Amino acid sequence: MRKIDVYAVADGATFNRFHAGVLFWCALIIIFDGYDLAVAGIALPAIMKDMGVSATHAGFMVSSALFGMMFGAIFLGTIADRIGRRKAIAICILLFSVFTAASGLTHDPMVFAASRFLAGLGIGGVMPNVVAQMTEYSPRRIRGTLVTLMFSGYSVGGMLAALLGKQLLEQYGWQSVFLAAGAPAVLVPLILGKLPDSMPFLLRTGQHDAVRKILRAIDPARPCRDDDHLVLPDASTGGKAAVAELFREGRGFSTLMFWLAFFMCLFMVYALSSWLTKLMASAGYSLGSALTFVLVLNIGGMLGAIGGGWLADRFSIKYVLMGMYALAAVSIALLGYKVPTPVLFVLVGLAGASTIGTQIVTYAYAGQFYPVAARSTGIGWASGVGRAGAILAPIVIGVLVGMALPLEQNFLAIAVPAVVAVLAVGGIDHRRAAAAGASAPEQAELAPKAYATSRAEG
Repeated sequence: MRKIDVYAVADGATFNRFHAGVLFWCALIIIFDGYDLAVAGIALPAIMKDMGVSATHAGFMVSSALFGMMFGAIFLGTIADRIGRRKAIAICILLFSVFTAASGLTHDPMVFAASRFLAGLGIGGVMPNVVAQMTEYSPRRIRGTLVTLMFSGYSVGGMLAALLGKQLLEQYGWQSVFLAAGAPAVLVPLILGKLPDSMPFLLRTGQHDAVRKILRAIDPARPCRDDDHLVLPDASTGGKAAVAELFREGRGFSTLMFWLAFFMCLFMVYALSSWLTKLMASAGYSLGSALTFVLVLNIGGMLGAIGGGWLADRFSIKYVLMGMYALAAVSIALLGYKVPTPVLFVLVGLAGASTIGTQIVTYAYAGQFYPVAARSTGIGWASGVGRAGAILAPIVIGVLVGMALPLEQNFLAIAVPAVVAVLAVGGIDHRRAAAAGASAPEQAELAPKAYATSRAEG
C-alpha cells in the first residue's frame, strides 16, 4: 500500500486537460461575476431617469450590491470549507444570476436595492471560492499565472457589460441588461458536473474514490490505485475552518495586513470605477470618451493580472505586489496632471493594471498564504473586510469632488491608499506562507521523485 500526499501530486503535476477544464469553468464564472457587478453602473443614467431618483438615492441603490458583496465574501467564503466548494459556488451563481435578473423586473427603487443586495451576496461570495478552487488544482510552478489568468475574466466581464450594455440599452431599455444576467443560472447543473470539489472536503466526508478519480485526471502518467492510502499535509487536515485559524501559528499580524491591503486596493478600484469618467470630463475631455476610458482601464487590469501572475511565478509574489502597488501610486497621481492624450491612455492602462490587476494578484497571494483547510475562509474574510473600502470609495471621492478641489488633489487622494498598501504587504510575514501552504517549496520540488519511489515500492 502506498501513502500518497494528494497535494504533493497536485503541486508536482504537469498542466493537462484537467487543469484546462478547471481554468475554463472558473474563468467563465468570473466573467459572469464581472458582468453582474459592472452592469448597474452601465445602466445607471437610464435607471435614474426611468425611476425618477436623485443621484443620492441612485448611489444607495448601487452601493447595496457592495454591501451584499461584503457579507457574501465573508459568509459564503467561510461556509464553502464546510459544505463543499462546488455547492457554495452553485449557490453564489444562482444568487447573482437570479437576483440581478430580478432587478430588471422592478420599477421600485427599494425593491431594486434589495435585489442588488441579494445579488451582491453571490457576487462577493463566488470570488474567494473560485480563487481557492484554482489555487488548489494548479501545478505549483504555474499557480500564480493560472489564478491571475482565471481572475482576468473579471475585466472581461466589465468590458462585456460596457459593449453589450450599449447595444441592449439602445434597443430594449435598461431592463434588458439585467435580464441577460440571468442566463448563467441554467449552467449550474453543468458546472456542478464539471468542477471537482475540494480534496480536503472529499476526504473528510469519506469520498476517497472521488479523490482517486481526481488524482488520475491530475497525473494520468502515474494513476492512483484503489489500495493507495490518501493523506493531506498536516496544515490541511482541519475539520472546521474557524476564523481563529487565521490568527494561529503566527499568522495574526499578517492577516491584519492582508485585510488592510485588500481595503486599500478595493478603495482604489472602486474610486476609479466610480469617478474616473467624471474627473476626466472636468479636466476637459469629452464625455464621449467615457467608454474608451472604461475599456482601457479594464484592458490594463487584465494585462496587469496576467503579467503580475507571470512575475509572481518567477519572483517573490510579495515583492511583485509591493512593486505593483508602488506603480499604482505613481500612475494614479500622474492622472491629475495635463499630459498628451496618448500618455493619458497609457497612464489609465497602468492604473488599471496596478489596481484591478493588483487586486487579483493579492487574491492569489492570500490563496497561497493560508492553510488549505482555511483557504476559502482566509480569502473570504480579507475580501469581505476589503469591501468596506469599496463601499467608502465612491462616497469619499464624491465628497472631494463636491468640494471642487484641484484635479491633482482628487487623484492624489486615490493614490495615497496605494502607499499604505505597499507598507501593508511589506508587513506580511512571507515565511508563514511557506509554512502554511499545502506543501513546502522543497516538498513540491521533490514530489515527483517521492511519488515515483512510492509507486516502485508498492
